[in-house]
Amino acid sequence: MKILVLFYSTWGHMYRMAKAAAEGAAAVDGAEVRLMRIPETLSREVLDKIGAVEAQKTFADVPVAAPADLEGIDGLIVGVSTRYGMMTAQMKTFLDATGFIWVKNGLMDKPIAVVSSTAQQHGGNEVSILTTYAAFMHHGMIPVGLPYAFPGQTGHDQVRGGSPYGASTIAGGQGDRWPSEDELAGARYQGRRLAVIAKKLAS
Repeated sequence: MKILVLFYSTWGHMYRMAKAAAEGAAAVDGAEVRLMRIPETLSREVLDKIGAVEAQKTFADVPVAAPADLEGIDGLIVGVSTRYGMMTAQMKTFLDATGFIWVKNGLMDKPIAVVSSTAQQHGGNEVSILTTYAAFMHHGMIPVGLPYAFPGQTGHDQVRGGSPYGASTIAGGQGDRWPSEDELAGARYQGRRLAVIAKKLAS
């Protein structure tokens, strides 16, 4: 059972969330999990100006994905940073190149889970997750969210991401807040749920 975890990360927040989701999926017996990153499209000059060059070195050893890596998988986990309430241009560019899979119904009836991040609590996490699901539903994929059976997304004792649509984190306006243990646990829970469902469907 092959599970692909794809993420785009500018400063490393989505890398940590995607890595946690991959850990959750890998805990399911029979799951072969592959973690890959979406190609960067911003220039080195822009990345340097926003302070992302050094940050991206922390996950530079993660293989860069190509659309063909989606072929033959049994389940997909997508980590999307949010820009203005939607997936990043990098993720959309990648998705736009998957028509050759779509025409063959290559992802039909495969489950997909989406995790996300925003700078602020109301920065569009839920919208970016839902619209990412919508895009992949054009491939015939089946959304797998983060149910309230995971207790870490409830409560008001701290800033916390997460919704029934998927695990999420809040990075802060300067990117100085890292995913909390509750948020990482949510990503692991959702990743494991995705793999369990993928296993059932594959059998």
